[in-house]
Amino acid sequence: MAESGVLRSDARVELLDGQIIDMAPIGPAHGGSVNRLIRLFAELGGGRWLVSAQNPVHLDRHSEPQARPHAAETAPDDYTTRHPGPEDVLLLIEVADTSLAYDRLEKLPAYGRAAIAEVWIVNLSEQAIEVYREPHFAGYGKTTVLRAGDRACPIAFPDAAIDVAELLKLAK
Repeated sequence: MAESGVLRSDARVELLDGQIIDMAPIGPAHGGSVNRLIRLFAELGGGRWLVSAQNPVHLDRHSEPQARPHAAETAPDDYTTRHPGPEDVLLLIEVADTSLAYDRLEKLPAYGRAAIAEVWIVNLSEQAIEVYREPHFAGYGKTTVLRAGDRACPIAFPDAAIDVAELLKLAK
């Protein structure tokens, strides 16, 4: 749509359930948390998975949200010929400050319907990581809330535990 002039090329939008959604600007706490997640997961991964940020995940023909960040199976072409799909995503993370309600009420059900195995919402305002597992048609069957003192450990790579306090330390 940007190529045809319908949207500005620098427009911050995403496609969810057939609707074009305007996205809020990214503030320093949000951006820094994304950077920290990328750094931590890249260090822990050692090339076992690809960590990507602000790039689309192709859920279906009506939804291609921008996940921030996500870890996906490695691909020989680094996803230059297609966006990762649900079958490729090992862990999808949403960093939420002003977008918390939207992430919980709109994006999370879309991720569940697409069978994304695990989603984390890094809830900056409550200083917590919400872990969602067991996807189904309306969202997720299991939710765990982690706080400082806990360790977040993805199902897909259990040896890649992240200290919640370390992740949230500057997001105050």
